[in-house]
Amino acid sequence: MTFEMGINVLPECIRVMLIAMVPFGELRVAIPIGISLYNMDSSQAFVLSVIGNMLPVVPLLLFLEPVSNWLRRYRVFDRFFDWLFARTRRYDHRMEKYGALGLVPFVAIPLPVTGAWTACAAAFVFGIHFRYAFPAILAGVIIAGVIVTLSCMGVFVLID
Repeated sequence: MTFEMGINVLPECIRVMLIAMVPFGELRVAIPIGISLYNMDSSQAFVLSVIGNMLPVVPLLLFLEPVSNWLRRYRVFDRFFDWLFARTRRYDHRMEKYGALGLVPFVAIPLPVTGAWTACAAAFVFGIHFRYAFPAILAGVIIAGVIVTLSCMGVFVLID
């Protein structure tokens, strides 16, 4: 059984949630696919995509630090995390100023590499606690979902 055949066995609602869980597309890809490819109602595609996009957030926020600490025992990963921290700390002044609230617009702007996965990495690097990071990321995901859904609805209205 090929991967394509395997995913076609899944119900469309599960497919949309799985697409939303992928770090590179997240709901920016899942909503248009749900609406256009699977002919879902825009509200259904929105809700499923937000749920799918948020599913990896909890484990990422909870386990990114312990996993990175364990991986740092190996030189290649230690060098990678040193590079990541040095690169990310350039934005330290912004995060000090806005804290977890800075994650909201970062996630809300539906551009590549500004989604929930990257926000989890930023929360880890800047030491933002779960109780502050999770609601900020959720708010950003909801705003991005609204923007993408409205954009899709406008594009599809223009096409019709």
